[in-house]
Formats: sequence, structure tokens, C-alpha cells
Amino acid sequence: MARVYNFSAGPAVLPEEVLQEAADEMLDYRGSGMSVMEMSHRSKTYDNIIKEAEADLRELMNIPDNYKVLFLQGGASQQFAMIPMNLMKNKVADYIVTGQWAKKAYQEAQLYGKANKIASSEDQTFSYIPDCSDLPISEDADYVYICENNTIYGTKFKTLPNTKGKTLVADVSSCFLSEPVDVTKYGVIYGGVQKNIGPAGVVIVIIREDLITEDVLPGTPTMLRYKIHADNDSLYNTPPAYGIYICGKVFKWIKKMGGLQAMKEHNEKKAKILYDFLDESKLFKGTVRKEDRSLMNVPFVTGNEELDAKFVKEATAAGFTNLKGHRTVGGMRASIYNAMPIEGVEKLVEFMRKFEAENA
Repeated sequence: MARVYNFSAGPAVLPEEVLQEAADEMLDYRGSGMSVMEMSHRSKTYDNIIKEAEADLRELMNIPDNYKVLFLQGGASQQFAMIPMNLMKNKVADYIVTGQWAKKAYQEAQLYGKANKIASSEDQTFSYIPDCSDLPISEDADYVYICENNTIYGTKFKTLPNTKGKTLVADVSSCFLSEPVDVTKYGVIYGGVQKNIGPAGVVIVIIREDLITEDVLPGTPTMLRYKIHADNDSLYNTPPAYGIYICGKVFKWIKKMGGLQAMKEHNEKKAKILYDFLDESKLFKGTVRKEDRSLMNVPFVTGNEELDAKFVKEATAAGFTNLKGHRTVGGMRASIYNAMPIEGVEKLVEFMRKFEAENA
């Protein structure tokens, strides 16, 4: 069967050549006589895999030496608790709530201290990013938290908030490695990899060393302490070994493609094709304020639920899968991560034109 164009929000499309390479190595990784899936994480061979993955990620993102890279489990959702447990020294944190995941992180933080919602776009179904140039940052806040790209709602921070000197913590799950980033602007930058980097089961945390301390909230489990993982090079327990191996392959693929600047140009080109069509279409329209549009997740609607359902059904039959929007927005959503080829977006727009002509 031919591969479909997979517009899933995550787990999401991976580069075909990475999948092919993994398939070729499935039974015998480089003469080891075994698969990475069945290899000891303490072996020399696996140690090289995880170290090389980290080195490539450091190179891609230009990560300074005073930041640790941790390959963890539990997804981004576990970080909602791990961040306050490790960083809430004054038991105060400020949250900017621009979508469901930021909201969940904010709710979780309330279990550990005083979480302040200092800005939100909930009043308009999270369809924009609030002005964050002059926020009421709490004087004793331990950090300011954002979700940088909102998978469900299709918004993206184009300018980071002015945290007035406070540590910025960002969940970048759905924009990870989609464009160059200045890591020094963040105290913690983290994300689940299943949208733009690898298979579900790995979360990558990039954290400034001064934030990694023994001084955590009482009752913090050993497994949820950054220091434990940092001191053990992400090998305190058995890591999600195979997932990390695939991430490592994707890092190499991005390097081969020209790095993060090339990725950004590739993603802008793809997004422009879809947004330009939505802006001129009589039937379909985007749901996000123009200046806040994500390059990764593009929600759109016809304004008619029956027509939306018909579109999703016909698109699926035509080989464009996972276009149904999140239940909180309705309509459709095309996630066009790094690995989505440009022709996938071109063909989707072609299909949308045809659908519009037939259903006008």
C-alpha cells in the first residue's frame, strides 16, 4: 500500500528515509547481531547512540555548555509536575495560558504552590497570543511558563514574553527543531518528541545547570528530580532506548537538510501555501489571528459541521489522513511538521480547491 499524507498532530509523520534506515537496521544494528530494541542500555554500542544523539542536538540548537540535555519519559504532561517540584523554591510561578496544554500545566502547578495566570487568550478560544510585553510578573516568581506553539489551536509566540528577568520555562513540543532558537533566553526548554522529532515515549529537557539542585519540594520522587537524571546522563534507569535512537536519526536528517535555518525556510514555504489558500478561499477559513499563526499546526473550518465531516471523510479516502480538528475547535487541522513534504501540502490544497468547487 502507498504511504498516505499524514497530517496527524502527534504521534506524527517521520522522515521516510529515517524509517527506511531503521527498518534496514531492525534485525542487526551495525554488525551487533541484534536490534537496538533488544540492546542493553549499558552497552558500549548504546552508549555511543545516546551520546551521539545528544551531541547532534547540541550542535543543531547551539546549546551552551552550561545547559544539560536530558532524555526522559512521561511525556510533556509529566513535566507539568516536575517543573514546579524542582523549580518552585518560593512556591510562586507565573503562567501564560494560551491553550489546553498551558492550562493543564497551570492547573498542575497549583498543587505545589501559588500559580498565577498572568495572561490568557481563553476569551477567544485561544485563537491569538496575548500581548506579553508588559505583564504583571510576580516579584517572587520562580519562573514564567509558556507553551510556545499551541498544537490544538494553531498559535505560536513570535516574540518571547518579557519576563522582567525571571526564568523562562517553555514547552516547545510542537515546534521543537522547526526553526533556530536562542537557548540562552530560556531556563528550561522541553518537549515531547512525538510531533516533530521521533516516536512517542521520549521527552527532551534542556535545562540550565544552576536550576538543577538538590533543593526540591519535599516529597518529590527520586525519578522526578532533574539532578538524578543529569548526574546519570539520562541513564539512571532504563531510558526509552529505541525512541532515543530514532530521535538521533532525525537529528542527523535535519543536519543533512541544512540545519534549523533550512528547516525554518522549508516550513515557512509549506505554511504559506496553505495559509494563502485559506485567505483567498470562499469556503474554508483559518481560525487564528494572522500574526500569531503557527508554522506547524493549521486549524481551519468551513463554518458548517456537516460539510466539515464530509471534507474529512473525502480527504481520508483521497489519502490525506488525520485532518479532523480537535474537539474544542471543531473543523479541521493540518499538522505540517518538519517531515511533511512540500508536495503533501500542495496536494492537500489541490484537493481543497476541488472540494470547494464541488460544494460551493
